[in-house]
Amino acid sequence: MSQSGAADMKATFRHSMAFVCLVGLIAPTATRGDDASLRSRMQRRVYTNAQGESLPYRLFVPAKCKPKQRYPLIVFLHGAGERGSDNEAQLKHAEVLRFISDEVQAKHPCFLVAPQCPAPSGKAESRDCRWATVYWGLEKPREISGPTKPMALTIELLDLLATQYPIDPDRRYVTGLSMGGYGTFELCIFRPGDFAAGIPVCGGADASKAKQIAHIAFWVFHGAEDRVVPAERSRLVVEGLKAAGANPRYTEYPGVGHNAWAKAYLEPELVDWLFRQRRRAPH
Repeated sequence: MSQSGAADMKATFRHSMAFVCLVGLIAPTATRGDDASLRSRMQRRVYTNAQGESLPYRLFVPAKCKPKQRYPLIVFLHGAGERGSDNEAQLKHAEVLRFISDEVQAKHPCFLVAPQCPAPSGKAESRDCRWATVYWGLEKPREISGPTKPMALTIELLDLLATQYPIDPDRRYVTGLSMGGYGTFELCIFRPGDFAAGIPVCGGADASKAKQIAHIAFWVFHGAEDRVVPAERSRLVVEGLKAAGANPRYTEYPGVGHNAWAKAYLEPELVDWLFRQRRRAPH
């Protein structure tokens, strides 16, 4: 291995460890009763494809689906600190479960699916343990060559759910935090005709791909003081979307670090904004 290659691997490992440590520091230390109640509404399931590859996921199904009516679907992609196989950790940051609260469901009944990405088996990061091909520890994103295995399984799962439930093809949404924020952008890049809106929180993407998703409505969130995924990563994608003719919303919280999701998912306008979005054809 060249000296530059070894240096890149050391830098990647250093960024990875810093990420895990910081996520651990900002994670909640106790579970509120209402959060536990909302988590219990998410059914535990495992998707297994024809090749025997599996993906744990949690699914919320609206309580009363009316005949001949279709409902929105929200895809939630968790962060790196919640990877694993327990089918539990992906719901640790419960702010996103606002969408399945009684208050929201009364006005906007919808499905919510939350797959779980596997954890690395060793110390080194791997494509097979990330939602996105673009790694959060790199300043310059790599070329996207195809979805990672967890992302490919997620796409298969979404296609299956569309055949099993009355999901409205014009109201499919995706959101995610940190590693899942990167995954939010990439899921839209790989399936640009599927989604009406995306809510990436403290994420990023290959900004050169912005033109491919400029028809999708985005509300992007980031903390100005984020030391894990710098706010510049979101700013660059937002600039790329604007250059492509899009009009994304961007909210950057002054004084907030990596846990921007604690504020983003509780934004007063977010729920109504999201459910107003309808799928548009790619440019």
